Amino acid sequence: MIELQLTLAYISSIVMQAAEGAANQPMLTKEGAAAIGFGLSAIGAGMAERSIGSAAVGAIAEDDDMFVSGLILTVIPETIVIFGLVVVFII
Repeated sequence: MIELQLTLAYISSIVMQAAEGAANQPMLTKEGAAAIGFGLSAIGAGMAERSIGSAAVGAIAEDDDMFVSGLILTVIPETIVIFGLVVVFII
């Protein structure tokens, strides 16, 4: 939760600087927007992986045959971060 609070604090500081700064300049550059988008996607993936990982460990503790399914379900949220990283490199 602290990551989300830090991100919101950063965004609010950008808005405050834009209000004080030049009127012609954009509030946020495209690199800054990509960084915020990537950070928020990483936070979302981490929150999803937290619950999926704990459920997968519980399922594996009860039945060893669930290892592959648990591993696949744990890795799926990380693809969101990989897609976000690809977008950052494209921009």
